[in-house]
Amino acid sequence: MLVVALLAELSIAENQPKVVVDTSEVLFTVLTAMNACGYDQDLGVSDSLRTRVRADLARTLQDSQEAKEATSAMCQYYEGHRQPDTSKTLSQYVSLALFLNGPQLTPKVKEAELPPDARAAVGILPLLQAFYEKAGLHAIWQRNHLAYSALTNRYHEPLSRMLFATEIYLKLASAGYLGSQFVVYLDPMGAPGQTNARNYGANYYVVISPGTSSVLKLEQIRHTYLHYLLDPMALKYPATMKRLEPLLPTVKTAPMDETFKSDVSLLLTECFIRAIEARTGTAAKQPEAQREKLVQAAVEQGFVLTRYFYETLVQFEKDPQGLRNAYGDLVSNIDVHKEQKRVAQVQFASVADPELLHLASPTQGKLLITAEQRLSVGDSGTAQKLAQQALDEKAEDPGRALFILAQVATMNRDIQGARDYFQRALEVAQEPKVVAWSHIYLGRIFDLQAERDAALNQYRAALTAGASLPEAKAAAERGIQQPYEPPRPQ
Repeated sequence: MLVVALLAELSIAENQPKVVVDTSEVLFTVLTAMNACGYDQDLGVSDSLRTRVRADLARTLQDSQEAKEATSAMCQYYEGHRQPDTSKTLSQYVSLALFLNGPQLTPKVKEAELPPDARAAVGILPLLQAFYEKAGLHAIWQRNHLAYSALTNRYHEPLSRMLFATEIYLKLASAGYLGSQFVVYLDPMGAPGQTNARNYGANYYVVISPGTSSVLKLEQIRHTYLHYLLDPMALKYPATMKRLEPLLPTVKTAPMDETFKSDVSLLLTECFIRAIEARTGTAAKQPEAQREKLVQAAVEQGFVLTRYFYETLVQFEKDPQGLRNAYGDLVSNIDVHKEQKRVAQVQFASVADPELLHLASPTQGKLLITAEQRLSVGDSGTAQKLAQQALDEKAEDPGRALFILAQVATMNRDIQGARDYFQRALEVAQEPKVVAWSHIYLGRIFDLQAERDAALNQYRAALTAGASLPEAKAAAERGIQQPYEPPRPQ
């Protein structure tokens, strides 16, 4: 009974919606370093906080020769590796920042596992570390932290309204998946005209720099949020995706990103998202003829299933069934032959809109994402098989794989096995969330086994690892305050 109670609390914690609006000292450090090296894009329309931080840094550099030398060395590297397109330079360093631990600015994964654009800039890290220390970046961050917090407070409500409206339209009772999170980072040190979105494994990130306008680019955030909701659904239907693969040759000459031409699940999801966007948000207020133009433009860029989904959504809107239940029929009812005939009548455009979201490679993280999904519906056998496969093939994050195996052991009432897997996960895990929750669950297991001193050590370690994770931090603090007791049955 104790093991079952522990599992129930674990599942509840892991299935809470993982949507966060936040700031990041690591991102602040990387973007401030770019500003120190002459990155001035959109400075005139940036939030006043950007100018304030730059002035603060300038005073520090004026008073410290060591800081000047560290900055000069870093900027020499930056200039030598800067791309002609300033937006691509920003994109490159955003990718790098998302893979760094703070405040030590070390990579969360091996260099070979970094995204290609981040890997190209990894040589700046020792110079960035010296700049962070000598220029007193942490002190500057602390002095401006209240202003950064005010940014999240300012934009939290409109963002929440938009995400809630999206969930209501799709009739989703809850958002999020086991082990996944959606994070919007706000940092004024970048260019307000740029939005960077990333999909790394099960996690989705949007990095936005607010400017003098108080309006966030909610449509761009929603685009990434729709990926967060829909990408995992496609993975549940591998046979259907295989059946749709004959559509891929029909879009080989389309101008869209090559990623969509090699993975039919990514193509299908992007088409579905384009159709949703044509029926909701600002597009919902436009005449039908204008919405038809949005659909046709998507089709001509290569997103050839957009019209099918647009037409299907008309019926979905009238049906009380939610998307999670309706999704299987929506994708299974696609008539490949009919869609091939439709594509044959399309004259593709010469260019496509740039894709906002940097998608993961077609195979990146899929074993573990699917394992987490199967675990969330109680299919521990499949989850165990997939997590073990990912571990054996060394193709994905071993820490996450071991964490899943620990949860499977808990479901199977194997408390010793769970304890062993959580401990093994801690030996290799890089992701703060996995580290923090592994410590927390170990602490709870030790409490259940009346090993209070060992439990306290785990909760304290979780408090350090989960400092930036509100749920983990709160759980660790509760464990320190009093021994874990399973919730009583209702």
